[in-house]
Amino acid sequence: MLLNRPPETIPSDSQAGRTLFRLRELLLRGEFPAGERISELSLVARLGVSRTPIRLALQKLAHEGLLESLPSGGFLVRQFNLDDVWDAIEMRGALEGTAARLAAERLQSGAELRQIREHQSRMDALSGDTAESFAQYMELNEAFHAALLDLARSPMLRRSLEQVKAIPFASPSALVYARTRLPKAAELFAIGQEHHHSILDAVARRQGARAEALAREHALLARRNLEWALTDQEILNCVPGASLIIIRGTGAQGRRTE
Repeated sequence: MLLNRPPETIPSDSQAGRTLFRLRELLLRGEFPAGERISELSLVARLGVSRTPIRLALQKLAHEGLLESLPSGGFLVRQFNLDDVWDAIEMRGALEGTAARLAAERLQSGAELRQIREHQSRMDALSGDTAESFAQYMELNEAFHAALLDLARSPMLRRSLEQVKAIPFASPSALVYARTRLPKAAELFAIGQEHHHSILDAVARRQGARAEALAREHALLARRNLEWALTDQEILNCVPGASLIIIRGTGAQGRRTE
């Protein structure tokens, strides 16, 4: 019996890669409601591409967890409840904590920290809340977390973490923009920056257990941010993939069901 293998990596500069990027963007913006069935044919005219790149993109998004494959054909936009969200954030924290611990344990020279320190220094130097500084922070924040993963030197961990981060609200920068809209935005930003510095210090001192605990705590900032965002629908709308979250009961939410 053949194993169900994940789809191959799609080059970002290929037609399939551009189709994947566009379709993922539509999903995260809520263009397809949670639970809606979508098929290749329905996307051909909308995206203006042939069925082959659409098929590859749909398969990739199903592997990432944003879509569900249907036995009868086609795909269903996946629904997430709050337990799914909290679990995804918890799993990212556990994996990034492991990455920080391995980085500390496998560090051979302080020179290996040059790149990640440069990312942090550039984040520290950013000021103001302009669109340009926000875009730079997003890029540098992603680069910081990627550099930490590089220091762990673990292909297995990389694959696991990339799978978890494919869930929109579990990635390191998923809630960065929403965080800027929160009442305690400046305080949260300062806490995040302090976490980065503390993680770097623990790795540099080869304190694996401390680095792991700090990285896990840092990831949990995402939960605090989302809990606050859930109290304000306007802020919640800034969270990528919020429309895919089904929340039963009352209060602000991606989508409410009774």
